[in-house]
Amino acid sequence: MDLRDFVDTLLRFESVERAEEPAQTWVKNRLGEFGFDTYEWTADPQQLAEHPSFPDDPSDIATRGRPSVAGVLEFGDPEAGPTLVLNGHIDVVPADAELWTHDPFLPRWDDEAGTVTGRGAADMKSGLATCVFAALDVREAVDSGEVDLDGRLVVESVVGEEEGGIGAAAAALDNPYPFERDAALVAEPTRLQPILATEGSVMKRLRLTGRTAHAASRWRGVDVLPKFEAIRRAFFELEAERCETVTHPLYDHPIPWPVCVGRVEAGSWASTVAGTLTAEWRLGVAPGESVAEVEQVFEERLAEVVADDEWLSEHPPTFERFSIQFEAAEVSPDEPVVEAVQSALRAADLDDDPAGATYGADSRHYVHAGIPTVLFGPGDIDQAHFPDETIAWDEVETARDVIGDAARRFLQSK
Repeated sequence: MDLRDFVDTLLRFESVERAEEPAQTWVKNRLGEFGFDTYEWTADPQQLAEHPSFPDDPSDIATRGRPSVAGVLEFGDPEAGPTLVLNGHIDVVPADAELWTHDPFLPRWDDEAGTVTGRGAADMKSGLATCVFAALDVREAVDSGEVDLDGRLVVESVVGEEEGGIGAAAAALDNPYPFERDAALVAEPTRLQPILATEGSVMKRLRLTGRTAHAASRWRGVDVLPKFEAIRRAFFELEAERCETVTHPLYDHPIPWPVCVGRVEAGSWASTVAGTLTAEWRLGVAPGESVAEVEQVFEERLAEVVADDEWLSEHPPTFERFSIQFEAAEVSPDEPVVEAVQSALRAADLDDDPAGATYGADSRHYVHAGIPTVLFGPGDIDQAHFPDETIAWDEVETARDVIGDAARRFLQSK
């Protein structure tokens, strides 16, 4: 089985939330056939409930029947060299078939354009596959005598990344291997650019209460929509302020710390003044900030709006966390794993300039566990979660070569 066959099969698994097990069984079997020593673990919901990324109630964290798997290759004297983890997630977001030009889980190869289209093509089954074959390339180089290495390569296929990183968090909290890990590479779609910093985010649910009234006498009611608009305007003004005052050398994005109100539900009837409103927000957290710090800043701005409005002062809104949270993470450019990736990029005559990402990733779990981690992989994050998700195949092959070279360089670094 070659890289293309591996990706083609992976894309056929509808490995959405809570349905990853068939794909993981297939991956584990292939790793075993390829000669990896295989491992498997399932996250403990009670342990995750104590982690800041996840809901406090273990019953809100689905882990049963959702194994994460890994394959390990050992070289020379594995205890004398470092261990590098190559990580990818098997889960994908759901695909609305009506918005696609073909079945999202039947990969479409366009050999003329040099692309493959399917759910997970960019985010991130192709990246996971490059990790597998990059590790095999390193083994081939060792077996042929081209290079002499000590150490280990671990290829992880984890679940629940889209839900906060269930598999990766469990691996970081409770090492599933009988050895320590020195560094990691997460093959998210970075357009072959090393990502050294990832943004965090906090999810907050705003609830407002007004007073309903018949539309024919709407002046007797208190419409929540203008109240919400005042809050919305204040939050986006705060976003603009933060983008000016909170800076980071790896971020030159138009909106580095974005605020998004992704869901709003108000009122109960077209002929009734809207008396209730629920809005769900995602607030960006810069590297160097904590989720709690950013949360407090927005709560203080909300308090200012409330204080200026008599109705809101008497009927204060609630603004509470929900779902999953992402702490920001950053790795030093001086870490050997970063230098290995950049050296491999230069050797391939590619740009090695690092950058920051405005999204969160599983890398943060390893960084916070003391494992230096870089994001690097094929594809564009702009394709992630989109209809007709597509990746350029030459980028996948290049990522394989660069990751393999970087792994060799890292294993030689100690």
